[in-house]
Amino acid sequence: MRLTPVTRAKRFFELFNKQGDIVSETLTELSKSLLEGKSRHARLRDLEHACDDATHEIHNLVNNTFATPLDQGDILLLASSLDDIVDLGEETADKVDLYRVQSITDAAKEMGEYLAKAGIEVAAAVKHLESLAELQPHRDAIHKLENESDRMLRVAIGDLFSGDRDASELLKWKDIYDLLESTMDACEHAANVMDTIAIKNA
Repeated sequence: MRLTPVTRAKRFFELFNKQGDIVSETLTELSKSLLEGKSRHARLRDLEHACDDATHEIHNLVNNTFATPLDQGDILLLASSLDDIVDLGEETADKVDLYRVQSITDAAKEMGEYLAKAGIEVAAAVKHLESLAELQPHRDAIHKLENESDRMLRVAIGDLFSGDRDASELLKWKDIYDLLESTMDACEHAANVMDTIAIKNA
């Protein structure tokens, strides 16, 4: 079916909504995996592939659309930012499996819960992108969650280096904590991109 200019514009926002939903599901699945101590990496890998597909479709749509509903650079940056969140969430789950982690720390569980909440806020913000309204409450919520995650990371790293731990365990958990924090930073980056889009198109 040939897309008209109106349906092309609508398709961009449909794809962003799809990415947002994948972000939320990815971070929810990651959090459940950490809380349960059970691998959900197979599902996270499927979600990562689905997000890649949506990202590629957005890139193709940009390349084949003369007048896009938002600045082309902003569209590509947001698509990439949302995809980065999913990539990092999947990588975190992969590392937990790869390192054969037997017991999940309380700090990792809590950081996972912050990520699940951030994923919900990212998805909600994306759904307001077409109207460019009500983005700020979600941006504020993500910023607050990022601050909480930072606080927990500092506690976790302090605990990690304060005891008599096996060097391999120390390196494993340092890597996992860094990935959890990078995933949260990616959520905040995506929120910042949406905030910038809203300001530019106000």
